[in-house]
Amino acid sequence: MPITDIATRTWDHGWRLDPIVRSLLDTDFYKLLMLQMIRHLYPDVETTFSLINRTKTVRLAEVIDEGELRAQLDHARAVRFSKKELIWLAGNSFYGQSRMFAPGFIAWLADFQLPPYALRTIDGQYELQFSGPWTHASMWEIPALAIINELRSRAALKGKGRFELDVLYARGKAKLWDKVERLRAMPDLVLSDFGTRRRHGFLWQRWCVEALKEGLGARFIGTSNVLLAMDADLEAIGTNAHELPMVLAALADSDAAVAAAPYRVLEDWQRHYGGNLLVVLPDAFGTAAFLRHAPDWVADWTGFRPDSAPPIPAGEAIIAWWQAHGRDPREKLLIFSDGMDVDSIERTYRHFAGRVRMSFGWGTNLTNDFRGCDPAGGSGLDPISLVAKVIRADGRPAVKLSDNAAKASGDPETLARYRRIFGTEGIEARATTV
Repeated sequence: MPITDIATRTWDHGWRLDPIVRSLLDTDFYKLLMLQMIRHLYPDVETTFSLINRTKTVRLAEVIDEGELRAQLDHARAVRFSKKELIWLAGNSFYGQSRMFAPGFIAWLADFQLPPYALRTIDGQYELQFSGPWTHASMWEIPALAIINELRSRAALKGKGRFELDVLYARGKAKLWDKVERLRAMPDLVLSDFGTRRRHGFLWQRWCVEALKEGLGARFIGTSNVLLAMDADLEAIGTNAHELPMVLAALADSDAAVAAAPYRVLEDWQRHYGGNLLVVLPDAFGTAAFLRHAPDWVADWTGFRPDSAPPIPAGEAIIAWWQAHGRDPREKLLIFSDGMDVDSIERTYRHFAGRVRMSFGWGTNLTNDFRGCDPAGGSGLDPISLVAKVIRADGRPAVKLSDNAAKASGDPETLARYRRIFGTEGIEARATTV
């Protein structure tokens, strides 16, 4: 891929609409994997997803122009998968498996369109929701987050001169390269880009991916962004997300069925995928509760991705669980991805070295770390904790408990019910890192 002069491109934002979403492949790989399974097993489930800004101090509706936001959302609804993209999806191998996506699914994607959205302003924040079949509403998550984050970046950069922009991006590049040099000191490091959802912008994410590809070589194993994976000839990385157990629990008719939902998801998943795609995401309703009741066959899966507990305690709990089930942790995989940056990657890497296979998903602090880079100062470019979560499935409330109580989502009554079902062991409120 040719290197783009990002400062010049930012300065040149003069046309009527500079689209943020130019391809439906500009999404995380796990979305497509989940989508294929959802379409197969749950095509008639209706869902609603909602934008949640956990960084309440940033009032997005006072930063981002509503007209610009609507224009970008409307443009995203007009985008379709191209023939080239579908041929690549159909013919490429992923995780060593050819024809990961069935011909019927590829044919269905040819007519795919993002469903309508509902947008309004409440107390300085945007309420942005996407309703429709689960197969369609789910696909709004990544483009919606990318649009909001990039519009916020553009607002912070508006009015800056060309040389000021050049200095800002030069500082950002130097800051990232300093991190790359530290990562080089870890000889067995395995790392991938997980930064699509909260990136500064598409062009910056592309620069970061190119920098890691050159700087880390084979230790950089790929990117979650499907479009960048295609363009840069990288592995597309990803497995599954919290929305699967959240929806299945919402659809459950009893407390017992709610408690069984996380394991039913895994049964569904392993009927569709295998090998290194058999990675458990255990924390939708608390990792301790998941491990306490997990069937023995879960220990045969490739690994776990602890996503909301501190990485070292979470990793130790999972290793102890593997050992209690007679599995050798050295043959298993832990993927760490929650708010990771070089310091936490180094600590975690050194702590578990030789005890378990490790991989790191580097997200916001890879693709959106401009802290201290703006010559004018200020915090307008600091990343925020912005998510899009499923809140209803077939009219029933969907919730997430998380290992971090600050990340819980859902209505209070249903949250209280789920805490009774799953308990609160290991769940505590911690500062949300991005």
